[in-house]
Amino acid sequence: MPARIQSADEAVAQIPDGASIMLGGFGLCGIPENLIKALVRHGARDLTVISNNAGVADYGIGLLLANQQVRKMIGTYVGENPLLESLILNKGIDIELVPQGTFAERIRAAGAGIPAFFTPTGVGTVVAEGKETHEFDGREYVMERALAADFALVKAYHGDHAGNLIYRRTSRNFNPMMATAAKITIAEVEAIVAAGALDPEAVVTPGIFVNVLVRGEVYEKRIEKRTYRAADRPGVA
Repeated sequence: MPARIQSADEAVAQIPDGASIMLGGFGLCGIPENLIKALVRHGARDLTVISNNAGVADYGIGLLLANQQVRKMIGTYVGENPLLESLILNKGIDIELVPQGTFAERIRAAGAGIPAFFTPTGVGTVVAEGKETHEFDGREYVMERALAADFALVKAYHGDHAGNLIYRRTSRNFNPMMATAAKITIAEVEAIVAAGALDPEAVVTPGIFVNVLVRGEVYEKRIEKRTYRAADRPGVA
């Protein structure tokens, strides 16, 4: 069945209070910029946000945090977002930090229909507290549960009318696996093309995983943290 083509505001209008939402990307690369802004306008609250990190305070997921829409954050690190750091320290948000590889595998497992798996990562640390452990070939492993969500908001480069998606370079971070691990996947793309226009060998996410397709209108594509050579640093002669 072809994906429904909607505006960003129409697409997120179906997201209720209390929903769990996966947000693709890494830092500010490959995030669904337009869908996040629409979600802020929509105002759904008490959300559980599943994302590698929360970017910066005034953009991306930081906008949801500033608008007090997020009840719980599941991710791998606080990163460059002082707002999230402050919320954690002041107990203004529930936080679940997960080792990055485990985070990725939990999402992939959900998309593959695997309810749980064993990994050596985190054994003997707070990560393993309260979890089942098992020994395999003389090494201890901890059991991790798959991580699924009600919605996945992902960012791709191009999508066709059937919902097939291709990604551009590092924007593939977490987006393809999240697209498979949610009940409803809403894909934001920079261009929508006719079915059959994409090279089948380049398609990463098949349209069967995509429910709604949104063409993003404005892309800032911010850089999270700039590093300059001395000669190129602003204010340096």
